[in-house]
Amino acid sequence: MLINTKHFGQIDITEDKIVEFDAGLFGFEELKQYTIIHDVEDVEEGAVFWLQSIEEPSLALPMINPLVVKKDYQPSVNEGTLKSLGNLTKDNIVMYLVMTVPADLTKMTANLKAPIVINMDSRKGVQAVADNADYIVKYNVYDLFSGIESEGK
Repeated sequence: MLINTKHFGQIDITEDKIVEFDAGLFGFEELKQYTIIHDVEDVEEGAVFWLQSIEEPSLALPMINPLVVKKDYQPSVNEGTLKSLGNLTKDNIVMYLVMTVPADLTKMTANLKAPIVINMDSRKGVQAVADNADYIVKYNVYDLFSGIESEGK
């Protein structure tokens, strides 16, 4: 299936790469189908992924593995929120944090409060709300990326 995207041009994906968000995402409740795009072939630990809307070519949200941002990340989420995903196991669950990347990169943040949770077996996803009081919406991650860049030099 060919889809048009604003940031990646036309891409070809198979049906098994589509993730269904029955409730949509916060702010985009009407958009239900997405695919995950990797920036690079060899996905590194600190790599940025993109949650690309199938229905809206201009919507691509940058995401990162939460354990790269916070090694002890364990959101407490209402089990009812995850019910639509089906049976979750350590082998089929994938979690991401949505990032905000403004023009001033030193203000780049990850949203610890509302992780994206996906069951890769059922290809169902949800944006959950973490009950953890210490998880914030705008957790600065600039130092994380500047550290990765420094290690590569």
